[in-house]
Amino acid sequence: MSAPTISAAQAVGEYLQHPDDLAKVAAFRKKLEKEKASIDARLKSGVKEQLDATRDGLRKLFSTRNNVQTIKDEMETVDRLCSDPQNAVATSDQISRVSIVHRNFERTEEMVNNLVEMNSRLDVLEDMLASDSSDILGPAPNLLRIHYQINRLEAFRNQTMHQAKKSSIETRSTLARWFERLNRLIEVFDEYILDLARNILAIARAGNQGVIVKLLKIAEVEGSEDQKAIAIRLVKKAAKIDAASKFRSMQANARIIKYYPSKIRKCISESIQASFDQAYTHFENNPNGFIDDLGWIYQDLIRIESDVVPGFPPSYEIWSFYVREYHKTLNATLVKLLNAEPEASVLLTLHAWIKEYKKSMKELEIAPELLEPPLLDGKEQGLIDDYLKLIIRKLDEWTANLMKTELEAFTTREEPPEVDSDGLYGTQGAVILFQMVNQQVDLAMESGQGMILARVIEEVNRVMRGVQDQWTKLVDVEYKKHVEKPEEVAGGLVEYCIALANDQLKSADFAETLSGRVEPLVSEKYRVGIHDKLNDAIDGYLDVAKKCTQTLIDIIFNDLKPATKGLFQPPWYDGITAQIMETMRDYMSDYQTYLNQSLFELLVEDLLDSYLVTYITALANAPKLKMPAATNRIRDDITDAYRFFGTYKKTKELEPQFEILEMVLSLLEASPSLVFLSYWSFAKEHGPNIAFVESLMKARGDLDRSAVSEVMDSVKRKVKEEGITDPPEPTIMKKITIQGVFSKFLTRS
Repeated sequence: MSAPTISAAQAVGEYLQHPDDLAKVAAFRKKLEKEKASIDARLKSGVKEQLDATRDGLRKLFSTRNNVQTIKDEMETVDRLCSDPQNAVATSDQISRVSIVHRNFERTEEMVNNLVEMNSRLDVLEDMLASDSSDILGPAPNLLRIHYQINRLEAFRNQTMHQAKKSSIETRSTLARWFERLNRLIEVFDEYILDLARNILAIARAGNQGVIVKLLKIAEVEGSEDQKAIAIRLVKKAAKIDAASKFRSMQANARIIKYYPSKIRKCISESIQASFDQAYTHFENNPNGFIDDLGWIYQDLIRIESDVVPGFPPSYEIWSFYVREYHKTLNATLVKLLNAEPEASVLLTLHAWIKEYKKSMKELEIAPELLEPPLLDGKEQGLIDDYLKLIIRKLDEWTANLMKTELEAFTTREEPPEVDSDGLYGTQGAVILFQMVNQQVDLAMESGQGMILARVIEEVNRVMRGVQDQWTKLVDVEYKKHVEKPEEVAGGLVEYCIALANDQLKSADFAETLSGRVEPLVSEKYRVGIHDKLNDAIDGYLDVAKKCTQTLIDIIFNDLKPATKGLFQPPWYDGITAQIMETMRDYMSDYQTYLNQSLFELLVEDLLDSYLVTYITALANAPKLKMPAATNRIRDDITDAYRFFGTYKKTKELEPQFEILEMVLSLLEASPSLVFLSYWSFAKEHGPNIAFVESLMKARGDLDRSAVSEVMDSVKRKVKEEGITDPPEPTIMKKITIQGVFSKFLTRS
């Protein structure tokens, strides 16, 4: 750090700090003058020394410049004398010509000797090459010797043919024939070298790493010669060359560039490609097998790192080259595999394998930059999307084909449905569909990814729902034709509805089994979605089964229309309920035989409900009833119904459902003054139902209009007083339709 600068005032201030110091001014002045004189003397001496040094340097610089100029003049003189010896030697021209003639004689003698000895040397080389190449894996003891001799012969050929360029065509043709055998040997040797390059890994496995070293030594020598020849050619083009370089120039022009290092790299790439092609061809019809067998890649890389890389010079960067080539070729092969549009399982297998590949390469400590670009451009997650698209397409195709057959069979009904081992009607459609579904679900489960499984289940649900919709619509269409054009439709609708109902129940069981199998395998994140989708499918199957059983009931009541229209009409008093029960018994006999027991029990419930709705609706819209004949007949009808349905259900189970008929009968039998008591029991269970009760009272033949009015007033008053409302859960009375006056008129007419 430089000392701080002190001003003159500050310096004087240091000496004149007190008034008494003024007496010392004279002494202080003398001291300063003495210091100034000392400093001036030192500065003068320093300046003189610096000027002397500068003058000496300039004298030496001028002297050096003169010496350089003298040397330059002398060198130009030497160059002039060397370039034109005729200026110094009188016989220089003769000496030069004699030298050229002598050199030509030597070369001619050498050329003749080489031509004479060439065939014998070729015999030896051909034998050694045949011996070494008989086993491509080595040990190739003669490889370097063969290369050295061939290299010399090849140089001789190149120089000879180059010198003969100005000779006659006949001379050049003669020389070409002389060298044909050598040319063939060189071609065979070159091919042998390339074969060795293609089998470097196999040679390493055979334990002959020395062959690899020899191969690379040959490539190094040839590469060096290539570089020299190329460099001399470039120099010759760029500027004149001296006489001493003319011979080397001739050699460079004559040499055929070998490019061994680049050819070796190319052969290595070809060998890697051949390995992948062989593996791909071996598993051509088994892509999953090809992917599962790709572990040989890791084995190759481990062998290359341990046995091949040490034999290569660092300049080759052979480890990086091998890794990049394996990675690039693997990627191209996988793209080829995907372009062949393999089945869905292959996509999942490949997705899992790519994840394992990344993990394995990391364990092998392979630099990430050597694995660029990533396999499939890093879009391996797209395999999942492709898999799901393929699943969707396949499921849609398979389902469409299956449903085409199933719907056609249901529509034409040319043959009766199959009877399974339990003696029930059914078809193979449900079994086939779930075989397809389970196959795809199993594949998704093998992926080990809950997301994939959830997506597959979602698509399965979509397919199942689509199938269910088709069945629902077809049942509606076929029933409509059965009702409107019975003479034009094929028979057997009952049997096929039974078979379809059985299939839907079976499918629901399959879906439930599938849910129980899949849900434990996934996390809570996906379990809920899978559960909901499969439950939705199960509900859909049960809805279709319900649709079928309801259609079976509708078929019964369609046949019973003439009889049900006669309810509470004059013929009814003579008893037509027995006919209704007998018709239902005939149908139920077939239903019970071929319909699943669980579905049959539900059908009995729905049939009873439909019967009660039909009966009560007819009663609510009945004309004037003959009393008490009507109530007696109703009681007989209840007895007949109890007897019929008691065949399929226990009496105790029937009583709650038939209770409504007992309540209605009580309303019909009650005296006008006590109707409100019967109504109270009825209303507590089923709600007010004012319109129904009024219609019922109007139908009673023992009540005139004023009596009906009084009864209804008491009923309405009871409703208001007690605050009677509809029950929380709708009862059978919600299904009862009360016709208006005009509708009743049309019905009777």
